[in-house]
Amino acid sequence: MSQHQQYSERVQELFPALRADLESLVRIPSVSADAFDQAHLQRSAEAIAQLLRAEGIEDVQILTAGESRPAIVARIPAPEGQPTVLLYAHHDVQPPGDPATWETDPFEPTEKNGRLFGRGAADDKAGVIAHLGALRTLGSDLGIGVTLFIEGEEEIGSPYFVDFLEKYREQLRADAIVVADSANWKVGVPALTTSLRGLVDCVVDVQVLTHAVHSGMFGGPVLDALTLMSRLISTLHDDSGDVAVAGLVHAPDPTVDYDEADLRADAGVLDSVQLAGTGPLTSRLWTKPAISVIGIDAPTVALSSNTMTPKASAKISMRIAPGQDPAAAYEALARHLEENAPFGAKVTVHKGELGKPFLAPENTPAMHAARDAFAQAWGVDPVDIGIGGSIPFIADLLEVFPAAEILVTGVEDPDSRAHGANESVHLEELQKVVLAEALLLAGMKR
Repeated sequence: MSQHQQYSERVQELFPALRADLESLVRIPSVSADAFDQAHLQRSAEAIAQLLRAEGIEDVQILTAGESRPAIVARIPAPEGQPTVLLYAHHDVQPPGDPATWETDPFEPTEKNGRLFGRGAADDKAGVIAHLGALRTLGSDLGIGVTLFIEGEEEIGSPYFVDFLEKYREQLRADAIVVADSANWKVGVPALTTSLRGLVDCVVDVQVLTHAVHSGMFGGPVLDALTLMSRLISTLHDDSGDVAVAGLVHAPDPTVDYDEADLRADAGVLDSVQLAGTGPLTSRLWTKPAISVIGIDAPTVALSSNTMTPKASAKISMRIAPGQDPAAAYEALARHLEENAPFGAKVTVHKGELGKPFLAPENTPAMHAARDAFAQAWGVDPVDIGIGGSIPFIADLLEVFPAAEILVTGVEDPDSRAHGANESVHLEELQKVVLAEALLLAGMKR
């Protein structure tokens, strides 16, 4: 029996228990956002630590750095002459949002049509299970060193990530790093994420009055702050929908493209809505900047009165292309907003999060091992993809461990709806992810 067949049968035997472990983790509402009970994060960390200790791993710790949320670090020492691989995932999750938008209880895992629904079922407790499943599959065949690093604050931007890396540098040092926090191309086709856009966000204030005034008495010569905020926001894109902020980098177009019908279905785009921008869809998603307005402070419709709003605030989220310096991108965005102040309104820009983009080398030994493992697990060759989203801590990993090879792998698919209502993981795909990681770790043995 080949190694592939042996591990495939082993994963099949193990998967019911792995699924049960995933369901148990999903039931813990480990939301890292400040407004939620942080005791659940400690419960989640302890549950994962217990799972790892049950595998016979002796060195399992729940650690913090500064005011960070609890992270789990578990270490299996490398035999003489063998490499150490760091396996990353995170156990914190996004807030569930409005329960009315969910078809199931977000913290009660529910299977429908081969998918397991629940907050964190895909992002990223499935990543935790991928690592756990690979170790269970290999058992005494592991033959290399492994360190598991299960972070607890990825969903709030990993504010203490660098502090954590510096504090526990020796415990986390590795020859290769596998980050299980991305997506596959589609169900049935695996992917390796070779580029990620970075993130720049800010809050912009537009003020026109010192106080609210009657819209009938003063409307006409004075435009309210919401109207002027709308005019300012409209300058961020040109008539084609491309970002109109000067000085931003565009990376080369990807070699694969995204079918428009698939994108519309995956994103739930209304039939009447035209897609924005120019060039291949994958370039618009992965290698060009993108700007979204993700929040506005304004009177609600229900509480509105016949007064002109004196001041409005909006949160602007900008994804930046690989090769772009985040600080330079922020300065370009702030300059654009200030220079396009409509009707002389007072525009103030407040800097938010800055996250670096990522571009992986294509032909490293770890990348070759991963492609081979994925091809065996799925029966088709993996696709090299970019991701429009951002994982800024990957750049931090490279700064602290510049010699390490980094692989960004996927547990999600286009219908996983991570961060949104009805998040889910495709169970058969998760089983393939476990097999692929087991084959990858086996292939790292010298």
